[in-house]
Amino acid sequence: MSRIKAIFARSPWIGQGNPEVTRHPLTPEQLTQKLGQDPKSYYRNAEFERICGEKYMAPLYDPATQRPSDAKVCADMFEYPNVPGMYPVVWVRANEAAELCWAEGKRMGDAHEWEGASHGALTPPDYFFGVSVQSARAAHNAKYASSARYSIGPNWQAGVCATNSFKNQTCNGGSFKGCGSNTYPAGSFPACKSPLGVYDLDGNAAEHMNLPLSADQMASRGSRKLGVTEMKGSWFIWDKVRAHTHWSRWRAPFWHGTRVMASNSHHNYHLGFRCFKDIR
Repeated sequence: MSRIKAIFARSPWIGQGNPEVTRHPLTPEQLTQKLGQDPKSYYRNAEFERICGEKYMAPLYDPATQRPSDAKVCADMFEYPNVPGMYPVVWVRANEAAELCWAEGKRMGDAHEWEGASHGALTPPDYFFGVSVQSARAAHNAKYASSARYSIGPNWQAGVCATNSFKNQTCNGGSFKGCGSNTYPAGSFPACKSPLGVYDLDGNAAEHMNLPLSADQMASRGSRKLGVTEMKGSWFIWDKVRAHTHWSRWRAPFWHGTRVMASNSHHNYHLGFRCFKDIR
């Protein structure tokens, strides 16, 4: 906890959004009423806890050939801090996200792990090493376009995820003073669940992920050098503004791209993260 506090303390930004302009569309108390019980109890999963060794994590595997107990990695079921009923942490830089995951004994996920969690099958990594970021992106997207689906199904569905909030009228491009992080409490939409049991991959906050450019930059192989930034998912205004494609295995253009561990890596009002954990 002291390591986590130190990371937060050195940033004037990290939190649940600027409280002066943030207007959450749902409170934790209202979520409890909606679910009929405390979200922390509602989202307990005894099988997952037995496999992953802690609460609110889901095992990642390929259902075509494996069972949940075959998983070698688990993903946080919710965006950081991975607590049902809490608003996600935003305004966090990619390097801070990586450090926060390490402080918890977890790690940042590689792009293919987030994609597998969302699509519903963790398959072998496919990074097209040795070419430019954009060439690799184009090859990857072309490979998976025919099987494209969202975490919630083959077609986008409005109202299923935390995507019906609003953007402040004062938000003119991403300023801390003008843009509210108008997110929902984690777990506000029980149907917003991937086939592997991971929530809020669509909606609420977009998520930092590691995109390795070589095998020695793969977080899933123990790297702490890491690669470059990849932004995953959609965020809290998606029912109103479909700003870009974002199906599960889709890789984004190199927006605001830096090395993950760069001290000036991108942060903004709708960008958070979730952690992953190796279990064997």
